[in-house]
Order: sequence, then structure tokens, then C-alpha cells
Amino acid sequence: MDHGIGELAPLVQPTANYMMRTHCDPHADMFALRALGPLIRIAGNASTQLGTGYVWQALGYDVVRKILGDHENFTTRPRLSEAESLSGEDVPLAPEFVGQISTYDPPEHTRLRRMLTPEFTARRIRRLEPAIQGLIEDRLDVLEAAGPPADVQVLFADPVGGGVLCELLGIPRDDRREFVRRVRQNVNLSRGYKARAADSAAFNRYLSGLIARQRKDPDEGFLGMLLREHGDEVTDEELKGLCTALILGGVETVAGMIGFGVLALLDHPDQRQLLFAGREQADRLVGELLRYLSPVQQPNPRLAVKDVVVDGQLIKAGEYVLCSILMANRDAALTPDPNVLDAHREPVSDVGFGHGIHYCVGAAVARTMLRLAYQSLWLRFPGLRLAVPVEEVKLRNAFIDCPDQLPVTW
Repeated sequence: MDHGIGELAPLVQPTANYMMRTHCDPHADMFALRALGPLIRIAGNASTQLGTGYVWQALGYDVVRKILGDHENFTTRPRLSEAESLSGEDVPLAPEFVGQISTYDPPEHTRLRRMLTPEFTARRIRRLEPAIQGLIEDRLDVLEAAGPPADVQVLFADPVGGGVLCELLGIPRDDRREFVRRVRQNVNLSRGYKARAADSAAFNRYLSGLIARQRKDPDEGFLGMLLREHGDEVTDEELKGLCTALILGGVETVAGMIGFGVLALLDHPDQRQLLFAGREQADRLVGELLRYLSPVQQPNPRLAVKDVVVDGQLIKAGEYVLCSILMANRDAALTPDPNVLDAHREPVSDVGFGHGIHYCVGAAVARTMLRLAYQSLWLRFPGLRLAVPVEEVKLRNAFIDCPDQLPVTW
């Protein structure tokens, strides 16, 4: 992919809408940006927030995969200043990032990942399936009692994502509603900083109490198992960070995938039939939906720690790169006709769950949740359809793309 250093990519001022969506699809302005090349320089909000004059925006599959997989030249570790990014020294993480594995580099990343991986084995996930199915059925009962019509996003998609992650972590049932509410309030960008900070503080206080109880009497949940096996190797602050990363990375992601998946499957009844054509076909459909929808548009920014040439462009040490998962997964370099939902296509190595050392540790759990959610929803409501025109479906103002409301009838 690298062919030496070419002429520096021109600086582009993106529109205010380029990170928006047109329902299940990237905004037309994002396609216009990619027409300029797989790796471009952009000015505007993204660069201002990172304290730079511009950032690199990776839009092509090959470029995105290369950058995400290169932890020697790029880091996700936040730096407090430009001098830190270029010093080559180990910079202590800011307190709010301790334990959040997506911001760690090896060897600390390797240490935490080694502890987490056994909690996401196929055997552990199979053990969770009855609990996941029970949560799904409970929410379908609520949805059925409320309608028709009823809001499948608010009454089903949102609570399923939060409920399963609470089950995984061992959050007591009586605490789950308030716990997930705090999480969602914390990522609601329409609220002021002070209000979000207050919810974040309450969330952290709850986690501190939960960890203290689990250290004293560990149960069979994720935290209990982790403490039983690695209690002496992990600090309370690291545990809080790990829990925060799992919750923030999972609650809205699953909620967004269920909501967008409903929209996509309503538009593609021929694809929907694959949910009931056997486990392999259902899993392939979930995989294709993840590629096609990609609710996590962009993961943590990558910071170049060395000068590196990517696709003929020199990215200098200290410069940031944003990687568009959504556009990479809609690239013809990955698969033919990428803007078509087609689970009959040959499986591909998309980047929906990331790539490299930061590949999502909970990917298998998420796939299981989604398969069970889609299957159970259409088994209960085979005549499911939108109760409003699709143009009236609004998206949520959060870090991860997600429908805000999704009224359906049956």
C-alpha cells in the first residue's frame, strides 16, 4: 500500500454534516470526502478538539486496517501536550483513563488483555445465553404490553444492551435501571458538561462500592471471576476503568446495532429470512449487518509516535489520525457492492470491532446478543413494521450512532 512519499494531501474543510448519517447509511458528505482519497487532511472541529491545526482522516479499508493494526507507530494513549507525544518517554495516564484498555499500549495493554480474555471464552458466553434470552423475553413482554404501536428502541433495544452488560458485570437487578440511566446521561452530548460530570461522578461512586463488595465476596459475574483469578494483579482504579470501558463501549453500541438492525431488516425482508435458516446463516447475517451498519463510526484517535508513511503520505510524529470504521466497511476494496446489505456474500475481515491489539474483547458476546435479539423480536412480532415514515426516525446525540426513538407496530 505504501509507495513512497507523494505530494502532501490538500487540507479539506469538511461540512458540519459529514459525521452524520442518513439512517443506515453514511452521509453523502462522507462519500464526497472519500472521493478525495483514502487518506486526507481535514480541518475543523475534530482538529480543534485535539489541539492541532488539522488531523488525518482515514477513509479507505486498506488504510484504516493498516493504521489500526500498527501499535508500533501509532498509539491511542492520550497525551497532555505535544511535547509528551514526541518525548518517547512513558507518560502517566490521566486518572480518568486508568484501566480503560483502549487507551493502553503494550506491555500494560498486554497485561490487562490477558486477564480479560478468559472471561469472554465461548464456554462463558454459552453460560450467559439463558440469561441473555431471559432478558430479551422480559423486554419483549414490556414491548407487547405497551403497544401496538410501541417504541422498539426505548422499550427493547436500549434495555437489552444495558441489561446484558449489567448481567455480565454482576450489577444487582434492583440497581440496573439507575446504573444504565447514568451511563446514557454521561454520553448524551446535548447535556452540559457539569451535568454529565455529575452523572460520571455518581457512576464512579457506584463502581467503587461494587468493587469493594466483590473483593470481599466475589460472585460468578465478570468482576467476581476477575478478582478471584487476578485480584492481586489489578487495582481498584484499573477495575473501575475496565468496567467503564465495557459499559460505555457496549451499552450504546448494542442499542445502536439493534435499532439500526431493525431498520435494515425491515427494508430487506429477503435477508431477514436468514435469521431462521440455521445458526450459520443467522450468524452470517449478523456479521453482514455489523459491516453494513457500523454504529461506532470512529474509534479512539491514533497519534503517530514516529514519522510513518501510509499510502504515500507522510504522517509526522505528533499528528493525529481519525479512522472511519463506517467508510472502511463500505469500501469496494473490502467487498464488491459494499453499499448493499447481502449476507450471501463471502465473509470478509471487516473492521466493525476494530483491528489489531484493540480489537473488541467483547465481540463474541455482542454477536450472540444481536442474533438472539433479532430472532426473538421477529418470532414474537412476525408482522413488525415502522409506525412512522422512516424520515421521522431521529438519531441520538451521543458518541455512538443510535436511533433515539423507533416507533413500530405489528
